[in-house]
Amino acid sequence: MKSLFKIWKIVDVADNERALLFRRSRFERVLPPGRHRIWRLSGDVRVETYDITEVVFDAIKAKFLLNTYGEILGEYLQSYELSDQQVGLFYRDGHLVDILPPGTYRAVWKGGETVRVGIVDISKEYTIDENILGLLGRGVKIGQMRIAAQAVSYNKIPDEHVGLLVVNGKLEQTLQPGRYGFWKYNRSITVKLIDMRLQTIDVSGQEILTKDRVSLRINLRGTIKITDPQRVALKFGDYKSFIYRGLQLHLREAVGTQTLDSLLADKDRLNIVIATGIRKKLAEYGIEVISVEVKDIILPGNMKMILSQIVEAQKESEANLIKRHEEPQAVRSQHNTAEMMDHNPVLLQLKELESLGKIDTRIDKNSVSGGPEGVPTDQVKLRPTA
Repeated sequence: MKSLFKIWKIVDVADNERALLFRRSRFERVLPPGRHRIWRLSGDVRVETYDITEVVFDAIKAKFLLNTYGEILGEYLQSYELSDQQVGLFYRDGHLVDILPPGTYRAVWKGGETVRVGIVDISKEYTIDENILGLLGRGVKIGQMRIAAQAVSYNKIPDEHVGLLVVNGKLEQTLQPGRYGFWKYNRSITVKLIDMRLQTIDVSGQEILTKDRVSLRINLRGTIKITDPQRVALKFGDYKSFIYRGLQLHLREAVGTQTLDSLLADKDRLNIVIATGIRKKLAEYGIEVISVEVKDIILPGNMKMILSQIVEAQKESEANLIKRHEEPQAVRSQHNTAEMMDHNPVLLQLKELESLGKIDTRIDKNSVSGGPEGVPTDQVKLRPTA
């Protein structure tokens, strides 16, 4: 009985398995599900068992076996081979689970799941269809989807922005807000994002000498807007640095040609001079200057004290001038009043009563002696005793 076991090799193949029988290291046949008795005496026997629910036939020599024994293996296996200009979309039961790079060879078992490979020619067209992009961008990595990040350049362009598509170092097109995907195989793809909103650039803490040799520290702010993103991308590596240096240069030129007094007297004029100087230059590169504003003009400590003294002296001088101007008018007014009272005793008496009224508001009791003719005949109580 033992000799029989040496003559036969028993092999059990499950329903979800297929086995390849090799005799003397040569492929002989496929063993379907069931129990198989393999005759040993005709040479060494080797059996390789595969689970077809894994779908992919990942044997090292898969391509060789299918090319050599296609008539036998064709009943159980299906093969796909991509050229160097093709990408494969691998579907299992209608679900996209993998991306096959160019040049890929893949063999799959029949009878387990419905398998399909969609072929995409990327020789000229590298933009990914919107429907496929939605599947690739969902972030779920099923099976071999881990390579999706290496295969796809996935980009979102937000509102008020544009994207500049650069392929192999060449600017190809401008992308409007939206979602885009590109195959990265066989080419270098980058998308540069350009902000089309208003942007501010601050030039702070600039130490500058005025025309009369006064050192100032000035803070400047410029507001710009990009009007031609392609030109900006082609001309600049960093357009903000270029604008910063331009504002800085024009600020120094403008301040250096004016005195301290003129700067302090009309700061808006400095804004206009700087904006006019840089606006035309930036317009050549597709950048519009919206406004330029000098935020702060900071004087050194000793200069603050000197200016404070000057302002104080000026205000004192103005006060003295006003006082001297008002004194003659006050004397003239008093003279006119005196003449009117001299010729009109009633007016004089009214003036006296007005004065008494003013005094009365300050004291509790007051008495006036005299009569209508000015002769003191009685006492008049202006306010009763409390």
